[in-house]
Amino acid sequence: MSDVLLVVVDAANVVGSVPDGWWRDRRGAAERLRDRLAADGVPGRAGAVEIVLVVEGAARGVESVPGVRVESAPGSGDDHMVELVAEAGERPVLVVTADRELRRRVGELGAEVAGPRTVRP
Repeated sequence: MSDVLLVVVDAANVVGSVPDGWWRDRRGAAERLRDRLAADGVPGRAGAVEIVLVVEGAARGVESVPGVRVESAPGSGDDHMVELVAEAGERPVLVVTADRELRRRVGELGAEVAGPRTVRP
């Protein structure tokens, strides 16, 4: 799978990008995002992708589904995403977030970065 694009999605940041009441049910909002990713993948990306949805806080414990691996960050979600990018080595990685500091950190490791609208209308 070294040539399969790894897509790391910052669940909190993507969910929080649309004020649709997500704050009343953070876990449910993360599950809806997971299900949308499983159904739609990453629009505009041809070829195989491996999607990892990183959750933290109240969304911890969301289960993986076919097509989307969910990882509960043991601490900081940002730190966990940076670790995933570092572990990917030479593999192509796309990180979906609007967080400026996270974008900088993963960009320094060679990851491509895109905003929440990449995976959320």
